[in-house]
Amino acid sequence: MTADELDKRQAIIDACLRMNALGINQGTSGNISVRHQDGLLLTPTSVPCEAMTPDQIVFMAMDGSHSPGQRPSSEWRFHRDILKSRDDVNAVVHAHPTYSTTLAIMGMEIPPVHYMIAAAGGDSIRCAPYATFGTVELSEHAVRALEGRLACLLDHHGMIAIGKTLDKAMWLAVEVETLARQYHGCLQIGQPPLLSSAEIERVRQRMAGYGMSDE
Repeated sequence: MTADELDKRQAIIDACLRMNALGINQGTSGNISVRHQDGLLLTPTSVPCEAMTPDQIVFMAMDGSHSPGQRPSSEWRFHRDILKSRDDVNAVVHAHPTYSTTLAIMGMEIPPVHYMIAAAGGDSIRCAPYATFGTVELSEHAVRALEGRLACLLDHHGMIAIGKTLDKAMWLAVEVETLARQYHGCLQIGQPPLLSSAEIERVRQRMAGYGMSDE
């Protein structure tokens, strides 16, 4: 194992621990992947973050093959398919944060209630239709919901954030949960006013100059 690969494996573990510490994930429900060589490094299934070791991180080829002695996350398919379909993406973060998941249960997208929605690549954070976890159908829905976007919700499930780096994907995952919490709060008062698509595009372009987007 090269130093670069070991660093990536440890970075995945550190990110999993951070997700739980930040409260955007609980237990073993979330999963993370990072592009590596001609495949990806992926969290194993059913291993608590606190007990995870670098050698347990699974290397998976883009055809889905991996060492028979390892057990990749049950959500490996959408990690693989997102990285396979998006050359601009090198990391995928999946979690079940409370507010994002609440909106997802309701089948609701996050509209442009705040200009930071632009950080996710467009004027909304879509909600992908429901499909059973780990299935081809869920992967197809997720890839479609992420077209032109860097984050999406998954109906009755959770959220996905992607990025050029693991740090960017993690930052966005936290931001999506913040936006979900803000939108949820607004809905307790009434229907919030929305920013225009043109304004979100202006913000998105300005963000690129500040290094806040993946452009």
